[in-house]
Amino acid sequence: MQGIKAYIDTNKDRFLNELIELLKIPSISADSAYKNDVLKTAEVVAEQLKKAGCTHTEICKTKGYPIVYGEKIIDANLPTVLVYGHYDVQPPDPLNLWNSPPFEPVIKKTDLHPEGAIFARGACDDKGQFYMHVKALEFMTKTNQLPCNVKFMIEGEEEVGSNSLSDFVKENQEKLSNDVILISDTGMIAKDVPSITTGLRGLSYVEVEVTGPNRDLHSGLYGGAVANPINILTKMIASLHDENNHITIPGFYDKVEELSKEERAEMAKAPFSLENYKKALDIKDVYGEKGYTTNERNSIRPTLDVNGIWGGYIGEGAKTVIASKAYAKISMRLVPHQDWKEITELFKTHFESLAPKGATVKVTPHHGGQGYVTPIDNIGYQAASMAYEQSFGKKPIPQRSGGSIPIVALFEKELKSKTILMGFGLDSDAIHSPNEHFGIFNYYKGIETIPLFYKYFTELSK
Repeated sequence: MQGIKAYIDTNKDRFLNELIELLKIPSISADSAYKNDVLKTAEVVAEQLKKAGCTHTEICKTKGYPIVYGEKIIDANLPTVLVYGHYDVQPPDPLNLWNSPPFEPVIKKTDLHPEGAIFARGACDDKGQFYMHVKALEFMTKTNQLPCNVKFMIEGEEEVGSNSLSDFVKENQEKLSNDVILISDTGMIAKDVPSITTGLRGLSYVEVEVTGPNRDLHSGLYGGAVANPINILTKMIASLHDENNHITIPGFYDKVEELSKEERAEMAKAPFSLENYKKALDIKDVYGEKGYTTNERNSIRPTLDVNGIWGGYIGEGAKTVIASKAYAKISMRLVPHQDWKEITELFKTHFESLAPKGATVKVTPHHGGQGYVTPIDNIGYQAASMAYEQSFGKKPIPQRSGGSIPIVALFEKELKSKTILMGFGLDSDAIHSPNEHFGIFNYYKGIETIPLFYKYFTELSK
């Protein structure tokens, strides 16, 4: 598109400062103490969409946090692109591991980002990435180069399961009607190796509670005579994997698709250094399901991980106690064809069966979603590929992601359209972790590439 690089160069300081202001607001959807901040963020997003060129914007109320909607319709006969993103962020804990306060954005140069990266919670996931789309719209409207219609749906509950989104989509199908859905909430292989995410894993998230005696007990008077819930829980969790790190839940793998040797060979072409991977994580070796590579383990294979475990006394000094209860939070990443509700039920049945008679187990499902695969032969993927090739000077590599965006499968079911995942983050951006960041190069490169998608998608739609 004409003048995109010059437009970015002229406005780059403003683009960065606007993102910094957005990142300063602690829109933590998981913590009700930040409710006003989440609501304030929705207002800021709506205002920025209006400034960027949307002729209609609204903050749509839901049972939870609002969804920000915006649109710019130039001709009903032209294709419509629906952009999805989320303005809520993960909690920043543990705070002591941040090198700078999570909601006081700073720009720092790193080995990977010599031009600088912006460090703040939400920088990459997903404020920095959805804001690229807002600035891309600004460029297209200000220079009269918007080739088709555009709609925005930016929600505030993605980090807590998108509970309100399903009803909103079902109740607003005409408002949200589109020809393709565009999301930037994923990543690419490297700054100089563009890639398009073609697959996402599904998710099942549960909390478990093990109860032994009716109160905390003295470990001297009762130790060895009654079931210790913490001991029991750790044994139960340990039994969920065998010696080959294969998940032991009966029926868990029944619907797992085994990829062909040819497809696995194509995946293996992506640049990857195992030594650099281990060095970046400061680990001596990798770990996972036997028979699969690291990149296969974190993308095409299902997983089961403990995300938190607690119980008993963890304060300073000693307290000789057998806790009455022990808890854990467990997530399972699922591959296409695995139904998250079915897997949740399989987990519940199996985990409850592991409890000895001296303890009771309660499994509470939290949230989940289906996996998703984008075919690479549709015009949405082809338009994205052409856009990356023009902006990066090389063809992007199709890549399956280990992450989950549960609402992608919902979009296809309810809106009957494919989703294209144009992510510009990197694995090293520390999303969900302390010191989350987003490269300034990546931010501007996204703003440069996105308008090209609109151009090519419109041309291929004719």
